[in-house]
Amino acid sequence: MAARPRVVVAGGDLLGCALADELTERGWTDVTVLGGGEADEGPGLLFRTDADRTLTEFAKYTAAKYGGLDGQWCFNPVGSLDLATTPERLADLRRRHGWATSWGVRGFLRTPRECADLHPLLDETRLLGGFHVPGDGLLHARRAAEAQARRAKARGARFTAEEVVTIVRAGGRVTGVVTAAGRVRADVVVFCDGSDGLALPEAPLRLRYARSSPLPELAGHNDEHVQAGKPVLRDLGTGLTVREHVDRLGVGGPWEQAVALLPALRDAEAEATTTVLVPGTPDGMPLLGEHPELDGFWVAKAVRAEHSAGVARELARWLVDGQPALALHGCDLARFAPSARFTAAPVRTGPFHERQLALGARFGPADGWARPERYSSEARAEALVTRERVAMFDLTSVPRLAVTGPGALPFLHTMTTGDLAEPPGTVTETLLLGEDGGVRGRLTVARLGGERFHVGAGSRLDSAWLRRHLPGDGSVQVHETTSGTCCAGVWGPLAGELLPELSTTDFPVEETYVGDVPVIALRLPTVGEPGWELHTTADLGRRLWDTLRERDIAVAGHQAFASLRLEAGTPVAGVDFTTEHDPYEAGLGDAVHRDKGYFLGRDALAGRSPATVSRRLTRLTTGKVLQGKEPVYVEGRAAGYVTSAGYGHTVGQALAFAWLPVEYSGSGTPVEIEFYGERVPGRVA
Repeated sequence: MAARPRVVVAGGDLLGCALADELTERGWTDVTVLGGGEADEGPGLLFRTDADRTLTEFAKYTAAKYGGLDGQWCFNPVGSLDLATTPERLADLRRRHGWATSWGVRGFLRTPRECADLHPLLDETRLLGGFHVPGDGLLHARRAAEAQARRAKARGARFTAEEVVTIVRAGGRVTGVVTAAGRVRADVVVFCDGSDGLALPEAPLRLRYARSSPLPELAGHNDEHVQAGKPVLRDLGTGLTVREHVDRLGVGGPWEQAVALLPALRDAEAEATTTVLVPGTPDGMPLLGEHPELDGFWVAKAVRAEHSAGVARELARWLVDGQPALALHGCDLARFAPSARFTAAPVRTGPFHERQLALGARFGPADGWARPERYSSEARAEALVTRERVAMFDLTSVPRLAVTGPGALPFLHTMTTGDLAEPPGTVTETLLLGEDGGVRGRLTVARLGGERFHVGAGSRLDSAWLRRHLPGDGSVQVHETTSGTCCAGVWGPLAGELLPELSTTDFPVEETYVGDVPVIALRLPTVGEPGWELHTTADLGRRLWDTLRERDIAVAGHQAFASLRLEAGTPVAGVDFTTEHDPYEAGLGDAVHRDKGYFLGRDALAGRSPATVSRRLTRLTTGKVLQGKEPVYVEGRAAGYVTSAGYGHTVGQALAFAWLPVEYSGSGTPVEIEFYGERVPGRVA
């Protein structure tokens, strides 16, 4: 690809203009934006606080950028006020305040009286409290789009109203697009709007939005230029939003709920009612990244206006620099499995499913699979039997890969941090890094033969990353074997006694038999107990299950697994650490073998070590069972945040992982965690 490739952006609305601005600012000036420039005006609400840190960062940048664009205002920071009318909603607002603190957004919990002071039209007797974020507000999508388009044009970008009719491809990559005016050649095509001809898991929501008739209470408060001066109101329990439009109120969601909260609306009429399409996906996250089936074809869809500039900046970084700065695993297009049929609900069952139903299993979703969460009324008994005896866990939903071919070893050696040049029969815990040294994933690589590797991945993104880097000479094949296989994890102090055919060998991995069932057996202490992962083909899964049950091996679900994982101190990629963290910060430095030679990300680790980090992933013991994403305070100041948490059933202690500055990461350091508005004591383990 040329140093400055030809880029076509399909979609001339807010996101397309933002992307053209970000790309041209970084020196990619051969940019053509296709499609009409009418930005959706919608309600124009911008809330920065979200449970997801990346979405919060998108919105923070959007507010900051649009607040500084030239011309008429593009962002009006009137603030936001989330309302609570029930005790449950008030608890939710306390949790939301914790998220805001964790992600660096300034917000305040307010009393009903304070809410009415902030927005005098509110009936404070209907309220239990609120959450006020001064830096939120209103964005003017059309003005923001036009301002960014002007900047991009000044750097050389071209804008035309022609819509894309079809995508031109050759040899597995995009070469351009066709419009009514003819063909436009391109090295990169980014679809921000319109139909791309490829199946994408979009699930937009329809929102009723109405403007009231003029209200005497608002007369003279605002003018046509400013439009609003009071905070945007929201009730997440009912889906209600309210903003000012000069002397009117714009109401999204149930009008009757707005009338109940704002008496000024009782004599008003709902005028100019419209239906607003809100972008969405099954998991509520955007769709970003290069399409796994077409090189050079990028997607930026299901993006809300409040995230537009933040998404555009990260996508521009991804294109120009080769990777984004923020952790985008939750937004990556490749996160959806085709088998999941683009739904967050479990739609696939493994070969153990009927046996699990018979035992009363309760299921939850895991990448489209139905995964048993627990079999008994509580996970404690299942965790205890694992520690005291032996239990088996269904790991079928965990992605598995077969990497084969004469180039398999050098390929994996280059892609991972571990030294894989070991003889067959070895297992290596290793990492996938980005060019900047950030941790993309954690793999378990078992060498079955000279050119055969069994790879346990953390997510579908790992397999997509490996495929993106395959050599073009066909010397390596990567096949996802998850759908045609199954896996049972068997762990506990009696595992060797009940599986004697496996305990007589010292090989970390072998192709052998359990009873008469052929398996790939990996000796791994995943939950802090001896045992194995047992992999076999799906058609023999039920036979494997029955063989293990005949040996009096108990069953345990994911809730027990998660508890044991916390006790063992095993962090999870994409949850406890992301691409924003390097191996030494995450406590994974032992998986890095710099002396083996080149691997992806090795150069970025030069000069880094456990002694140079400024932050660390730490383990905490806590006074209550947390949920994750809570802010952690040290010496009265917010210093970090919790990533995952739970209860260690066999140690009788609430546990958590959290990111803290290195100076506070020493064992025994006292901390406090804000949990639903309460300060919970804790200590670094």
